[in-house]
Amino acid sequence: MKLAKSLLIASPNPSEGGELSRLRSLDNKIRNRVLTKKENNTTTIPVFPPSGERGLKVCGMKFTENIQQVANLQPDYLGFIFYEKSKRNFEGIIPELPKSIKKTGVFVNEYIEIVISLVEEYRLDALQLHGDESVDYIINLKNQLAENRALFLEENKSIKKKKNQHYISKNDIEIIKVFGIKDHFNFDVLKPYLDVVDFFLFDTKGKERGGNGTKFDWSVLEKYPFDKPFFLSGGIGLEDVEELQKILKSNLPIYALDVNSKFESKPGVKKIQELKKFKKEIFV
Repeated sequence: MKLAKSLLIASPNPSEGGELSRLRSLDNKIRNRVLTKKENNTTTIPVFPPSGERGLKVCGMKFTENIQQVANLQPDYLGFIFYEKSKRNFEGIIPELPKSIKKTGVFVNEYIEIVISLVEEYRLDALQLHGDESVDYIINLKNQLAENRALFLEENKSIKKKKNQHYISKNDIEIIKVFGIKDHFNFDVLKPYLDVVDFFLFDTKGKERGGNGTKFDWSVLEKYPFDKPFFLSGGIGLEDVEELQKILKSNLPIYALDVNSKFESKPGVKKIQELKKFKKEIFV
């Protein structure tokens, strides 16, 4: 795996080892720019995806041909899991995708250095944080992403050949923070994250970090007290269409549905016809 030069290693919990715990062979320009700013960390509520009132994210993509098949269904997000313990850990090549589909990297307590290197390598549009990432971790991550963006813009001015220039996304990278729910949840724990993430994602709390294939009690969400939009995840399958149609008519700020294991023939291989049917019944 190629690591970008201009990167900072920070632990998911900055209290463990400090914010600037380790630096790796950074060039001189970067050394003078490492995370000294803490401003501009507020976020705005994004508009709903172009596919309709609610979006669709298909997570756990793994194999090139299957990725292309799912992409042809025009979901709003495709999720790629960068977590070695996952059966759906992604180490391949992402084929060319329609610009309307946001490539989402899923991480679990990963070093900021690694996250940003994969953002650059795979040109990710969104980051889904599925571990115990703190508010400080997310602030550091966003600051470093902004630092890299500013530096790349500056460096591209002196690189004449366009093919040699750094890739720079037109939009800021979305941050999705995951929280596990079973039969109850203390929504107060979300308050510190409100100004530093774009979305929450509510998944089923279980042994695995995603892909448990089980639902949590959605009635818990009736007490959700914020306007911050969120992804609904956790064992969603075709059998849930009727229940989903009801909850989508509620006043909850559900931004998108996140599906994974219930639409697989084996880990990482999605059933295209079932996804197509689900999308038609929910979004048409």
